Amino acid sequence: MAGFLSQLKTKFGKVVGGEEDSSSDASSEYVELGPETQVEGSSKIVVRPFVLETFEDIKGILDSLREGYTIALVNIRPLKDKDLVELKRAVNKLKKTTDAIEGDIAGFGDDWVVVTPSFASIYRNKETTDVKEDASAKQEQHVQEY
Repeated sequence: MAGFLSQLKTKFGKVVGGEEDSSSDASSEYVELGPETQVEGSSKIVVRPFVLETFEDIKGILDSLREGYTIALVNIRPLKDKDLVELKRAVNKLKKTTDAIEGDIAGFGDDWVVVTPSFASIYRNKETTDVKEDASAKQEQHVQEY
């Protein structure tokens, strides 16, 4: 391995430095490199937590979702404790934006909502897709449809 690296350094130095050896075979001057790697951060997927304390907090969440690379985990407890009407407005706004970007939205437990862009989906089994109204069913159900 060390021999290969020193040979690579010598050949690369000759080509770059202008001291190209004309007696060497042209095919020996090629160095194979691996496939180009993608620049980090250009399309990295981010799972980002948000806290929804007021209706105005929805703007930052929507902006992140529209970028297309964010999976949002939204804690709705603070707004739920404050104002249920505002919470319903915020969830409706999230749902409309999710539909527009062809994403997915679901509630987890009583305090969390997850929103994904179009490339991701939320796993649902038979028990989680049937929304039941009685209190005992709500305790057993972990994922709610919005």
